[in-house]
Amino acid sequence: MKRYGLLKSSLDAHTLGINAIKSQLEACGQDVRVGDETISIALREIEHSVQKDRIIAWIKQHEITHLGVSYRLDPKDAQWIMGHLVHALKSEHCFSFDGGTLQHLFFAGLPESCRLIEEEHKTLVTCFIGSESPRDSLLKMGVEEDEIPKQLIESSRYDEDLKRYADALIESGEHLRIRPISKAGYDGFGTRQDRLVDRLQHHQKTQNLPLTRVHVGPYLHNRKEAVELFKDWCKQLANAGYLDIVSIGSSQLTQSNFNEDWTGLSNGGGVPIQNELEYRELYEASRPLLLRTYAGTKNVPELAKIHERSINIAWHALSFWWFNQLDGRGPNDLLTNLQEHIETLKYIAQTKKPFEPNIPHHFAFRGSDDVTYIVSAVLAARSAKKHGIHDFILQVMLNTPRYTTGIVDLAKARAIIQLIKPLLNEDFKMYLQPRAGLDYFAPDVELAKRQLAVVSMLMDDIEPNDSFSPPLVHVVSYSEALYLATPEVIHESIQITHSAIQKYRQMKANQQIDPNQYEPDIQAKTQHFVQEAQLILDSIDQTVHEPYTAQGLYDIFAFGYLPTPYLWGNQEQFPHATQFKSGYHEGSTILIDDEGKKIDAQKRIQIAQFNALKAYQAK
Repeated sequence: MKRYGLLKSSLDAHTLGINAIKSQLEACGQDVRVGDETISIALREIEHSVQKDRIIAWIKQHEITHLGVSYRLDPKDAQWIMGHLVHALKSEHCFSFDGGTLQHLFFAGLPESCRLIEEEHKTLVTCFIGSESPRDSLLKMGVEEDEIPKQLIESSRYDEDLKRYADALIESGEHLRIRPISKAGYDGFGTRQDRLVDRLQHHQKTQNLPLTRVHVGPYLHNRKEAVELFKDWCKQLANAGYLDIVSIGSSQLTQSNFNEDWTGLSNGGGVPIQNELEYRELYEASRPLLLRTYAGTKNVPELAKIHERSINIAWHALSFWWFNQLDGRGPNDLLTNLQEHIETLKYIAQTKKPFEPNIPHHFAFRGSDDVTYIVSAVLAARSAKKHGIHDFILQVMLNTPRYTTGIVDLAKARAIIQLIKPLLNEDFKMYLQPRAGLDYFAPDVELAKRQLAVVSMLMDDIEPNDSFSPPLVHVVSYSEALYLATPEVIHESIQITHSAIQKYRQMKANQQIDPNQYEPDIQAKTQHFVQEAQLILDSIDQTVHEPYTAQGLYDIFAFGYLPTPYLWGNQEQFPHATQFKSGYHEGSTILIDDEGKKIDAQKRIQIAQFNALKAYQAK
């Protein structure tokens, strides 16, 4: 009989991976035990003999046959933990080849962690980098094919279909035949009068493939060399003609200490643009591309004005609850951050430039459930309209977290669109901009190219009846898990994206595939998300005083309407944000209590309203 044991270090706050595989194994009828807090601490302190003994006793007590360890932090620490664990398992004769019960040992973590562990322990440890499908993961962990329930296979069949189409596309090399599309032909093209909406409208008269944006920026230790190299990259990208929008991958210091003395400060990665002159030089080097960049982490309105006059920024992005003390990315406390962002929203409205909320995926990064992801996007749209924004860019980060199934990804995106649509009119328009997840790609070039084709096809199913959707795509380069994308990699990534969308549309039009095959499941999941999110949004409107002001958005978070299980900073100040955990269920991230029971919208509303009542009474 198989008995699975799952362990994680208490140092690593991320539990979603273990929750996901636990849910999948249990769906297959497997006996699964997860190490409690004592065992998690023991794994963190495994160099001490008393803690080693505690782990070994736990394994023997439960007669574990298949042991999995998850660690998503530093690769050297992961190697160190697994080294101590393997030594202890051998010393105590835990392996089946030495008289024990343990037949298989697994590790899940960062690609570099897996490389180091496989190098040291060879086939004794089977590693997972996270790009495996649920079915492949289960088979790799020793589950028999006939033990996997039909429902679990069905939920990932859509993803398997896309993978099959993508494999054929990349193997054929068809994507390499994609050529640049001219974007010229409208007033202002490539000048300081150029506007994203003008380019979109002109492009849609001649093409139904999306405009492309990439996030790019070289990192070198020498600051000036890095800026010069980036200018050269911008020229290459502009001359090649594949790309439409350069999203400047600026450094942390650019965002936090612009035009200040950087002596003795750590750059933190990204291209280190220090002053307005360098921005202007990048603008000239990139003609006729559109440019955009990150907002600041302090003095946000002032930096937005600099971006306007130096690079004619294509659109502004703000993160509302993020890039401040909550995530360690900026000096502002949450309320100050929100005040600066609302002030900046009003300025953006005056410029008539579009606004993109860089928000929902930051909640997902920190363990929030799918409904919170949806609610945060709708709150951003409502806030944007209230403060005068005319053009709203809806960035949807797919594959976040990476365990999310394609059907759930589509349902999340459609739910957001459905909930925002009542806001739309001549004065408020929305432009969908999907992208791949930040940690979606495998550290294998050929596999990553296939993954990029998969997620590009997935994008086309968000609004399948609109031939111009998506109008804009944030292309994440296939080298994401390995190295910074160069212009050559970016060009091929765009070729893959456009080719995959084009090929997928042709297959649907020629009835090579049934575009409606998965619609009942997608629509049912979409309506579930819409209903849950609408309940929460209605409660916010009824409970929170002036919800779309800085104070109102602060209160929404403080009362617990946006649960954030892995909140890094200010946890004591916002206890209601971390009162729940997150779990995994049928391809979706859900909220759970300490006993593992699902928290639905009604339950979270009840708690948040109680928190609000106490807070307002205290005032």
